[in-house]
Amino acid sequence: MDTIDIIRHFALDGKAVEVKPLGDGFINDTFVVKTDGPHKYILQRKNKFVFPDVPAMMDNIVAVTTHIKKKVQDPLRETLTVVPTTDGKYYFQTPDGEYWAVCLFIEDTVTNDVASTPDMARQGGLGIGHFQALLADFDKPLAEVIKGFHNIRWRFVQWDEALKANKAGRIDGLTEEIAFIEGRRKEMLDFWKLVEDGVLPMRVTHNDTKLSNFLFDKATGKVLCAIDLDTVMSSTSLNDVGDAIRSYANNTVEDDPDYSKVWIRLDMYEAYMDGYLSERKATLSESEKEWMAFAPLYITYEQVLRFLMDYIDGDVYYKIKYPEHNLVRTRSQMALLRSMEDNYPEMRKIVAELLAKA
Repeated sequence: MDTIDIIRHFALDGKAVEVKPLGDGFINDTFVVKTDGPHKYILQRKNKFVFPDVPAMMDNIVAVTTHIKKKVQDPLRETLTVVPTTDGKYYFQTPDGEYWAVCLFIEDTVTNDVASTPDMARQGGLGIGHFQALLADFDKPLAEVIKGFHNIRWRFVQWDEALKANKAGRIDGLTEEIAFIEGRRKEMLDFWKLVEDGVLPMRVTHNDTKLSNFLFDKATGKVLCAIDLDTVMSSTSLNDVGDAIRSYANNTVEDDPDYSKVWIRLDMYEAYMDGYLSERKATLSESEKEWMAFAPLYITYEQVLRFLMDYIDGDVYYKIKYPEHNLVRTRSQMALLRSMEDNYPEMRKIVAELLAKA
């Protein structure tokens, strides 16, 4: 089926007259749909290999966006609007087994690829903080659309299997990197146990907090809403913070082969945390506040483990540009984590001062 045939199965306000590709997504195929009615739409083919239960994923998205719509002034602009099919489902499955979904196109918005300034980092913090604050009282169960996502106990199961299998025969040259992982194993498991024991409460988390997953209002330049909600699940809200800091506050790119350039920029860290906590601190528990500064260390460690594990497995998960790419990624993230560890007392101090602000 072509995209025009597919879009006809959705309850649009008007007839589709044009479907064009939008962007270069790594996971989903995305199209913008023009109609003869008042709205444009976004059509996506959902990746059933990354998301093996697309119906459950769409249920998550609808539940979360429905909750948000009850709390905002402009429900059509301040969150996604999922468009049902003509038979009332929130996805359409083609005869070849592909899943498609549609949402309303939000007009007069722009996206930004990277947080290049502290002000942009602060906007990112405002975005995820506002998203989480709107959902702080959300109490419905959400499906686990990606098994073990950010669960370090599950990652260690995979890691131990990777070391035992040594599929690419690369372990002998990785003594330092493996020792780096093993030397922090207990610390990371101790943190995750706080989640398992409920000390850190389960919340709605976005789980893909890169800046391009937020729409900015074209007129004001301010962050408007979170998009790309495919990875929305239940976890500790600290995961979103850690993931954002890992990318926003790195002095360079995550795969820079010049490790001397890799460190955490505390100005970007403080700007992000200022934005995030200004939206979120009223709905955080005391344990979340206590462990907030540790979140970037946890997520960065997990990424070190995942890059190195993929290198050991023979580069089967992450796309690589050259044979040692995953090893370079590993070492670059190791350098970032060391910088975070060195600056951890200052990171805690910044969080404490921001929490104390009126």
